[in-house]
Amino acid sequence: MTTPTPADPQAAEVRAWLEGLQRRITDAVAAVEAEAGGAARFVVDPWAKAPGEPLQGDGVTRILEGGAVFERAGCGFSHVRGARLPPSATQHRPELAGAPFEAMGVSLVFHPRSPYVPTVHMNVRMIAALPAGRAAVRWFGGGMDLTPYYGFEEDAVHFHTVCRDVLAPFGEGLYPRFKDWCDEYFHLKHRDEQRGVGGIFFDDFSELGQAGSLAMTQSVGDAFLRAYLPIVQRRRHQAWGEREREFQLYRRGRYVEFNLVWDRGTHFGLQSGGRTESILLSMPPLAAWAYRRPVEEGSPEAELTRRFLVRRAWV
Repeated sequence: MTTPTPADPQAAEVRAWLEGLQRRITDAVAAVEAEAGGAARFVVDPWAKAPGEPLQGDGVTRILEGGAVFERAGCGFSHVRGARLPPSATQHRPELAGAPFEAMGVSLVFHPRSPYVPTVHMNVRMIAALPAGRAAVRWFGGGMDLTPYYGFEEDAVHFHTVCRDVLAPFGEGLYPRFKDWCDEYFHLKHRDEQRGVGGIFFDDFSELGQAGSLAMTQSVGDAFLRAYLPIVQRRRHQAWGEREREFQLYRRGRYVEFNLVWDRGTHFGLQSGGRTESILLSMPPLAAWAYRRPVEEGSPEAELTRRFLVRRAWV
């Protein structure tokens, strides 16, 4: 497959870093699977949009299913170009509505098999609007957030500590700002409920300039493995049974609801004519819904809602 030349020349370095980030992360997950004796391997699926389609570009989807540790782990790289920015990308930049654009990023969601290992999401991306006769306008977005099914204080503290520390060199106020932004973004408004314990989130970000904003985004992406893998290793050996599995599937239903109803990345991909299989790699392999599912007061399941699915300071 021939790699297209970026329409925005400065995007070439971003693409190279993103492709390397995807490989490093999936190699690390594959090593965890091998350590656990799992036979599952990542399927590497390169793709390219056919000539004549409204959205042009290419990418690579790497996905592992049926693993010993990860029931489904998807990590996608995409690099696309289009004639008109979709509404989801210009709601804060109306002056760029309808401009040609170039977008690239890495997005991942890992759904572990054990109910005691949390689901995780991470995304880093760059969008460049290319208005006729004007310089490219670039902005960055991304972050990472943790969604446990059974809450552990030390896991949430560790995850947020890494998030805080990776942002510290770029400005003291970034972590509390991005933490609050994450809490606000990953909120299921129709249920008035947090998706998980949060993390950091930023979007439409360019205030550090091209070089500084890119460096911050790269630092976030590069910190993902040290934020998440220690939690996986700490929890994956805990014994669990049918009760924990049923609760995990029930809570996964909330994850599906958020991604389909509220997530801007999902909306952007579908509105712009992106590759559906890659856009929806965040979906869990199994999920469940129940009408008014009872939760026993004082149980670990009740503690998730009371202590962890609330907005609070973790560090």
